[in-house]
Formats: sequence, C-alpha cells, structure tokens
Amino acid sequence: MNQEITVPCVPLRQFFVPLSATRRGARLARLLATEQLRAWDVPLAPARLIVAELATNAAVHGRVPGRSFRLTLSVHRSAVLRIEVTDTRGDRLPVSPRATVDPPAESGYGLLLVGELADRWGVRCGPVPSKTVWAEVGLGPEAIG
Repeated sequence: MNQEITVPCVPLRQFFVPLSATRRGARLARLLATEQLRAWDVPLAPARLIVAELATNAAVHGRVPGRSFRLTLSVHRSAVLRIEVTDTRGDRLPVSPRATVDPPAESGYGLLLVGELADRWGVRCGPVPSKTVWAEVGLGPEAIG
C-alpha cells in the first residue's frame, strides 16, 4: 500500500457517482464502471475487478448507516486509469494484506487482489470523516486518444 504523495493533475476524462453503502450499491458501482469504461474505449480488465473489490470493501467495511460512498474514475494524460472509492469511515483504514501462517480465511483477499492487479494503490485520509482508497492501472497510449 502506498501513501499518496503525488500532486494530482487535471484528468482528461472523469466520472463520479455517489452510491448507497450496500452490496447493491457495490454491484451498481461495478456495472456503472463497466459502462463508463466501454464508453471511453478503456480496457475493462483489470479495472472492473478492482472497482468490484474497492466498492465491496466500502459497502462492507466502510459503511456508516445513512451515508453513501463515491466511485470516481479518471483517465490522465500519462495513460493511467485512476479508480477511487471514498467512504465515510476514515477511522477504519485498510490493512495491507500480508502472508500469514494462519489458516486461510474465507474473506480478506480483496486488497491482495487489488495489489496484484493495480500498478499502484494506496489510501488518502480526509477530509474528515472520510478516506479514499485508490488504485492506478496503466493504459496503452491508444486508450487516451
């Protein structure tokens, strides 16, 4: 996991939507992201899986009753797709997945998957009470044309 230290640049394309912090909202995040990526002619893999994992984490672990989470997709000049999911549980930061000697759990592999699929990922705290978990995926130059 990386703490964000880069200066954000103005994206070429941007999409964001608030969604209910429920499993249904997480599913809708994946479906909306898929349609937006298709509209931009951006490859669906691995972005669709990353969105699904981050949105599910927001709905399950970042849920505050009555509050939503936000999905943001942006394409930058540097041929990078940035996926951000912001929830209102800034007090609960994601734990970096580690290999353990414990028996495998039935869940808890989402961030491990994100770490394998994304070129970079991390978390940005604030504004209070929120946090944003982000992931970046490199695109070919043809994807930003």
